[in-house]
Amino acid sequence: MATAQSASPESGSVVTDLIAPRFEKLLKTVRANRPTDDPEIVRRAWEFCLEHHKGQLRASGEPYVLHPLEVALVLAEMKLDSTAIAAGLLHDAVEDTPVTTEDITARFGEQVAHIVEGVTKIDKIQFANREDRQAENVRKMLLAMVSDVRVVIIKLADRLHNMRTLEHLQPERQQAIARETLDIYAPLAHRLGMGKVRGELEDLAFRYVDPFSYEQVHDAVESRRKEGEQFLAGVEALLNEKLRENNIKARVEWRIKRLYSINQKLVKSRTTVDQVYDLLALRVITGSVQDCYAVFGLIHSIWRPVPGRIKDFIAMPRPNLYQSLHTTVMGEGGHQFEVQIRTEEMHRIAEEGIAAHWKYKANGSPISARDEQRLAWVRQLVEWQREMSDPNEFLSTLKIDLYPEEVYTFTPKGKVVVLPKDASPLDFAYSIHTEVGNTCIGAKVNGRMVPLRSKLRNGDIVEVVTQNGHTPSRDWLTFVKSSRARNKIKHWLNEHQRERAIEIGRKLLEREARKYKVALSKVEESDFARVATSDYSLATPADLMAAIGFGKYSARQVLNRLAPGILSPPASEAEAAPGVSDAVKRVSLASGTDSLVVEGQDELLVYRARCCNPIRGEEIIGYVTRGKGVAVHARNCPNVQNLLYESDRRISVEWARAAENVPGRRMTYPVRLTVYCDDRTGMLKELTAVISDEGTNIRTVDSRSGPNESAIVEFVVEAEDVRHLNRIVGGMRRVPGVREVQRSQKL
Repeated sequence: MATAQSASPESGSVVTDLIAPRFEKLLKTVRANRPTDDPEIVRRAWEFCLEHHKGQLRASGEPYVLHPLEVALVLAEMKLDSTAIAAGLLHDAVEDTPVTTEDITARFGEQVAHIVEGVTKIDKIQFANREDRQAENVRKMLLAMVSDVRVVIIKLADRLHNMRTLEHLQPERQQAIARETLDIYAPLAHRLGMGKVRGELEDLAFRYVDPFSYEQVHDAVESRRKEGEQFLAGVEALLNEKLRENNIKARVEWRIKRLYSINQKLVKSRTTVDQVYDLLALRVITGSVQDCYAVFGLIHSIWRPVPGRIKDFIAMPRPNLYQSLHTTVMGEGGHQFEVQIRTEEMHRIAEEGIAAHWKYKANGSPISARDEQRLAWVRQLVEWQREMSDPNEFLSTLKIDLYPEEVYTFTPKGKVVVLPKDASPLDFAYSIHTEVGNTCIGAKVNGRMVPLRSKLRNGDIVEVVTQNGHTPSRDWLTFVKSSRARNKIKHWLNEHQRERAIEIGRKLLEREARKYKVALSKVEESDFARVATSDYSLATPADLMAAIGFGKYSARQVLNRLAPGILSPPASEAEAAPGVSDAVKRVSLASGTDSLVVEGQDELLVYRARCCNPIRGEEIIGYVTRGKGVAVHARNCPNVQNLLYESDRRISVEWARAAENVPGRRMTYPVRLTVYCDDRTGMLKELTAVISDEGTNIRTVDSRSGPNESAIVEFVVEAEDVRHLNRIVGGMRRVPGVREVQRSQKL
């Protein structure tokens, strides 16, 4: 959604001169791609759009109607039907104008109104914090997809045009929108097989999320572009000649890899652009599967294949139905390049994904059973989200599920089971059935017993061993990889841990009541409900008992609410009036170097978790640890995902305002930085100079040689906050010869 503003008087002529030709292009595209569709609904939607968005401007100063028009053009180029294109033109009407869903229904029918309402709901949801809002938006989007996938395609088109015009917003908004695009929308487009949309979203977002790396990769690629294009043109000519000699009908395309994809490979492998083997890529598009394999053999007869780089996604398609043969070969002069071989239909699916498949009858019902398979993962996610009360947990599930790396395994009867990379036999068990996973005690892989935490490989035949009465273990969360297994384990643990916590909480409250001679039997159930809801913002008395059992609230504190006046309130509660349980208390970190704001009434010991070592400015989350107090983790700490299945033990924490820190004390945090760089004279001197220029103390430094004339230098520096740390890292990255700078969470 783009923000609308009031327009100037001249905007009418701009609509005629600038936008009218774009609308004619839209109609022309609709006629070319959907000749059997009636374009009249598109024309009426455009007139409606012009009427109701009249006088509104975008942040760029252009007429607002340009945005829905460009969204509709994206949809038309995807070959979507006229109904979807009309909905694309109207997607902001309910949000930004006085128009109602009923008005849309009356003018354009229920189908268009249903799609517009789905897109509007995604944009209208408001939540207390950014992460809740983002997670809940994605949940609603997926729910909308189940009834009509066109909702999410329009949302992707909307995001694509907003990313194309992002330069007109403030830097903070650019960063936030670009980060959300990389986290949610680009992976979602990939999961739906929409390769073109995903690639453009990633490159556009990369430019704003990490401008320094973007410029580095862009300059490196551009300096090699001419040589690469000449090389690929020669390869194309040779391959076309060989195809003619062997009577194989095919067309050949070539490209240079996208910038974001290159950067991901550089960060992951810690190499330079020169060492990215598939920077250059060739694509051969044939008429049949038989021709694909014929071309595959032909290519290996011309160029030498690189071992371990051959993948057959035709025989075993990815979950989003992507199919292609991949191989990397060695050309003249040591140039490595990737070749993808596919049919025309496979190519269309790879580029357009579900947009290429989702066709509608006259009454709007889907006709392709194969497309239903494509949405199976969405239905699974919807099933899981019903078991989760925490939207952040659902977002974590979504991110795990969207990643593309898979391992292909088999049941003893030969059924293919696709799992995430490094999946365990336990992931395999849960993919078969929840009960099989819950009762799993072991597994045979290729006929041999293996530990449950073993990593499965492509082609493994897995047989699960179960035992009635066996139950999941919390330790399983440390090694399972699939979102299905993780959520089934969390669900089971949450149910059973909660029952135990309720029992413990009740016993603690009864013991405290006996101590102060309070007869709990005389306390009305309504009083329990009042204290739970009014004082602690909990849904039921059972939630209150669970919170006591988990250690989030003390039994004495709750008893004082239930029977006020019977016992003197603790000193920590003396100034807190009844019904203000959301008040906050300030408590010092165990290290004494900073302070945090913690939700609750008790004075609790608070300490920064050693696994992630959060520093000021990072998003943080507190987790009540029995007998130890509140552990404060960075929100992106890997351990947090293993802890949050017990949502009752989570507690809100935030950094205290800088002004509240101890006067005269410069508060710093030790941070470990690892620098991967060229092994050359003067490198260490230049790196330490960057740190010194930022007024930062170096606690320790260690260096060692790495492979390929590289070096690895580790610093422990004192950073004041995230901004200070980012300046240090940015300065190091600018030193010539530095390949990557990474922060290690552990000290």
